[in-house]
Amino acid sequence: MLIKRPPDIKPSEITSLSLYLRRREFLKDSALAGLAIAGLGASAPITAATAEKLVNIRKSPLSTNEELTPFEAVTNYNNFYEFGTDKEDPAANSGKFKPHPWSVQVAGQCAKPGTYNLEDFIKPHALEERIYRLRCVEAWSMVIPWVGIPLADVLKRFEPTGNAKYVAFTTVMRPNEMPGQRRAVLEWPYVEGLRMDEAMHPLTILAVGLYGAVLPNQNGAPLRLVVPWKYGFKGIKSIVKIEFTENQPPTTWNISNGQEYGFYSNVNPEVDHPRWSQGKERRIGEFLKRKTLMFNGYADQVASLYTGMDLQKFY
Repeated sequence: MLIKRPPDIKPSEITSLSLYLRRREFLKDSALAGLAIAGLGASAPITAATAEKLVNIRKSPLSTNEELTPFEAVTNYNNFYEFGTDKEDPAANSGKFKPHPWSVQVAGQCAKPGTYNLEDFIKPHALEERIYRLRCVEAWSMVIPWVGIPLADVLKRFEPTGNAKYVAFTTVMRPNEMPGQRRAVLEWPYVEGLRMDEAMHPLTILAVGLYGAVLPNQNGAPLRLVVPWKYGFKGIKSIVKIEFTENQPPTTWNISNGQEYGFYSNVNPEVDHPRWSQGKERRIGEFLKRKTLMFNGYADQVASLYTGMDLQKFY
């Protein structure tokens, strides 16, 4: 399968497109009041001012101090093939997606498997705002203030056994609400995975919001993965299943084209995509390109995870 390389993005091209505001229900009986997880289509566009806010968010010391990418760009320029392959498709086509009711199945090598309502799945954990870089394989990047919870805190709750070497994730399958799933551009449902030490690393989070507001449909509502030192396609969206596995799980882009997309998918300027360089990137909203940083700038925190590994082979 060949994936078309997008052209370089000029600042003038980052414009607000039509979005759909979803009426949501608030979780009023917990510290997550304001986390809206119901959705119905409407015609008004979501903006930074109108997005429904989350409450009781604490700031994270793990955040970068780089300039944020504007809310309108973050919510209008997305990769989410379940809603279409063009960058504008997720915002345009996700209005009918309903992230409520929502549940997450926990399975595999753990002591407490089961199916958990989203409210119960998230409620025990405090929300944090973490400003992370997001680097996409097509050589563009953003700086996004995610709101989420450390994945490690969630996984520990289910008591993974000593046989749990990896964590696998699965996206919801709803072709009636996700028009991209009606086309065989990828093998559906979307699946991803992390090695257990990657999943338990303090930088890895499950995001439920951005810019202090509820996560929009086009950005992976109601629950998505954020692993800031990896390329963006590792950040699986609209998660419905988490499974602890003994063996390395399959991942969608590796299934689609294993020569171009490896399991680890760490940001590495020394390993080019077969059809373009990864040495530079264009930050959305900027004119000039900048050098790509090893591990997306998080090398001090995560390089030790890969000590002794050939990063040209394990790409």
